[in-house]
Amino acid sequence: MDMEDEEFDAQTKARAASRSTWVSVAVNTTLSALQVVIGFVSGSSGLIADGIHSLSDLVADFLVLFVSAHSKAEADERHPYGHHRFENAASLALGLLLAGVGIGMLWNAVDKIEHHEAIGKVHVAALYVAGVALVAKEGLFRYMLAVAKRVKSGMLVANAWHARSDAASSLVVGCGIAGNLMGYPFLDPVAALLVGAMVLKMGWEFGWEALHDLMDQSADDDEVEAIRATILAAPGVRGCHDLRTRKMGDMLMVDVHIEIDAHITVEAGHTIVQKTEEVVRARHRVLGMMSHIDPWRPAT
Repeated sequence: MDMEDEEFDAQTKARAASRSTWVSVAVNTTLSALQVVIGFVSGSSGLIADGIHSLSDLVADFLVLFVSAHSKAEADERHPYGHHRFENAASLALGLLLAGVGIGMLWNAVDKIEHHEAIGKVHVAALYVAGVALVAKEGLFRYMLAVAKRVKSGMLVANAWHARSDAASSLVVGCGIAGNLMGYPFLDPVAALLVGAMVLKMGWEFGWEALHDLMDQSADDDEVEAIRATILAAPGVRGCHDLRTRKMGDMLMVDVHIEIDAHITVEAGHTIVQKTEEVVRARHRVLGMMSHIDPWRPAT
């Protein structure tokens, strides 16, 4: 993969991230306003909690837009490996945001449950809005996940699953509202409690994974073995060992010892390693590959 291909891929990825995120902004703005307003009017704490969840998505969306604009910046003197880890930092921020929203929801829901005797019957309009939100958020999730997989962006995958958490929360809220309308008013804050727990759990998972990525977490075993197979299949390579990977945004940095015939010239060995690196970068999401040459001699 040459530099023009890399630039094209980065630009394609940035455009896809921007387009899908602006769609999410439009959907979440509309839903958040509708849920919060109808939640207050109808007296549904669950719908209000869901609206606040949608509002948190707006913050996440603008964070994604900011990071997409900066992560594609070229390498400079202070960032010789580029700015790909902006995406890891954004995923960590998204996780912390989700966790904070979840804790706030739990706190409010517990307070409502403790004073459940003051909970009144909600208006049926709240149930209709919850249904609309469920359909809209599930559709948004499927659209965003498809885009994220196409451009292979972990940050966009995280944001897509954030939308799925909204769809799940809308389903729970809808059930709570339905229970309230059937004569069980405490089910509405119980629904808000479940939504808060779901959001907190998802925030923890995203944040923990992003933290490991920032600590040079390696690629999964299948991807490492696929890179090893590519190296071993390259012409002139006799073997390899000490293959290590670390994440750099959605890309990987690779360190490896490559075994080359001990009797060829240094120039020939350099050519073999150079061509091997080119093949690896073309077939895998590898940003850079540091290769150490080891002499190989046939067994006697």
